[in-house]
Amino acid sequence: MLIAVHARAAALARGDAAALTRLLHRDFHWTSHRGDHFDRDAYIEANTGGAVRWHQQRLEDLDVVVVDGTAVVSCTVMDDVTTSDGRTRNRMPVTQTWVRTSAGWECLAGHAGPLSDAR
Repeated sequence: MLIAVHARAAALARGDAAALTRLLHRDFHWTSHRGDHFDRDAYIEANTGGAVRWHQQRLEDLDVVVVDGTAVVSCTVMDDVTTSDGRTRNRMPVTQTWVRTSAGWECLAGHAGPLSDAR
């Protein structure tokens, strides 16, 4: 299960749309730390389409609760990204919901924020 969680973070850092497509459930939804809402296609485009350049997403203080085929992951992320505002390093809590499917663990939903620390 944690392999999939770390694989998602690594796919962001690589800008790997194909890997994200495999890791995100077809009904995926995400709420950003700014309150923006994304479905799977919009999330992948926003994070690999050029407007955001990921350098790294580090996960800390992971807490995982698994019930049957559903897992809730809470952690703190350290994001290193470049946007039109320049390169920033942000720290924030993230909660992800993962479901076990025939294809393996897929992220169904996530929520990031609020922003804890910007450097």
